[in-house]
Amino acid sequence: MTTPTETPAATFTLIELPYEMSALAPNVSEETLRYHHGKHLQTYVNNVNNLISDTRFVTMTLEDIVRQADGSLYNNAAQVLNHNLYFLTLAPSSVAKHTPEGPLAAAIKRDFGSFEAMKVQLAKAATSLFGSGWVWLAENRNGNLVILSESNAGNPLRHGLTPLLGIDVWEHAYYIDYRNDRARSIDQLWDVIDWQVVEDRYGKH
Repeated sequence: MTTPTETPAATFTLIELPYEMSALAPNVSEETLRYHHGKHLQTYVNNVNNLISDTRFVTMTLEDIVRQADGSLYNNAAQVLNHNLYFLTLAPSSVAKHTPEGPLAAAIKRDFGSFEAMKVQLAKAATSLFGSGWVWLAENRNGNLVILSESNAGNPLRHGLTPLLGIDVWEHAYYIDYRNDRARSIDQLWDVIDWQVVEDRYGKH
C-alpha cells in the first residue's frame, strides 16, 4: 500500500549512456556530460513524469507525447526525446563510425551533393540559429533528407519527419568546454558522432 510519503514509480527514466562519462573527452568533457545528462536531462525526465500524472498521456510513448502535447509537457517531453537521440548518437572517437555508408550515404549524396557539403550546411544552420534550440538532419516519408532548424525544444516529429541526427545548440551543451564558441563546439562534435547509429535510424518510418 502506498503511503503519502512514497513516490510512485516513474513512467520515464533517465537513459543510461553506452559509454563512460570520460569517454568523449576532449571533444565533450566529463564535466559537461555529468551536467548535461545527469542534471539537465534528469530534470526534463522528472518534469515529464510530473506533468503526465493523471492525464491521458500517462500511457503514451515519448514519441506520441511529442506529437500530441502542447505547452510545458511538449517542451519537456521533446527535450527528453531530443537528448536521448543526441546522447545515443555519440560514441568515443576510437569506436565511432565517422562516415555513413549504404542507403544513407546515397541519400546524402543525392540531397546535398556530398557528405562534406552536408556537414557544412548542418554546421552553418547550427551556428546561425538564434538563441537556444536544435538543428536536425531529418527524413521525410519519401526518404529524402532535410536540415531543420528548431528553436527551444523543437523536434522533427511535429512536422511529420523522422529525426536522424540532432545537434544541441543550447548553451548547456557546450559552454563548460567552449564558452561562447558554438562553432568550435560543433566542429569538435563530428569526431564523436557515430554514423552507424544514424544509418540505423534511416528508412525505418
